[in-house]
Amino acid sequence: MKPLNHALIVIDVQNDFCPGGALAVAGGDEIVAPINALMDDFGCVILTQDWHPAGHSSFASTHQGLPPMSMIDMPYGAQVLWPDHCIQLTQGAAFHRDLRTDADLILRKGFNPAIDSYSAFYENDRKTPTGLEGYLRTRGIEALTLVGLATDFCVHYSAVDAAKLGFDVTVRTDLCRAIDFDGSLAAATDAMTSVGVNVV
Repeated sequence: MKPLNHALIVIDVQNDFCPGGALAVAGGDEIVAPINALMDDFGCVILTQDWHPAGHSSFASTHQGLPPMSMIDMPYGAQVLWPDHCIQLTQGAAFHRDLRTDADLILRKGFNPAIDSYSAFYENDRKTPTGLEGYLRTRGIEALTLVGLATDFCVHYSAVDAAKLGFDVTVRTDLCRAIDFDGSLAAATDAMTSVGVNVV
């Protein structure tokens, strides 16, 4: 068992990010069983869930003539335009059927239609908090292990924010899978290690 001040955060292991989903990450389903086994080592387990309303501003379908995976400038900065995914109350937004969901907390993110939210800690304006930091502080959590989908987006942003907030952060890359879009995995790895994340 890890010390009680060490939490496991499982990022977005949802149907739309697994093979057959709207924004499938190759091998996304391969990590489910080992993540389930890892949960028993932690006294605090948190799941995050991408939870978009239909017509979200980060969907390519809401920007006429722009294909998925193109980039635009939003008021809060650069934004990838994604295929429609993880729409609230759909099967795509549900956790993978084999994932254990007996967690201490399920944190939903990306529900504001005007702004995306990769990180478990902040929306993409880098200022609006999700409330996760406060929850962890009141639980006395000081160290975090992150696993899930996708390494180069939601895991990466969550890990960097956690490190900047002063948490001791480890990312288990064997229990993550990446989109690796236009060099995004290498850039994410560099960004995480540059702020002291232990990428193993």
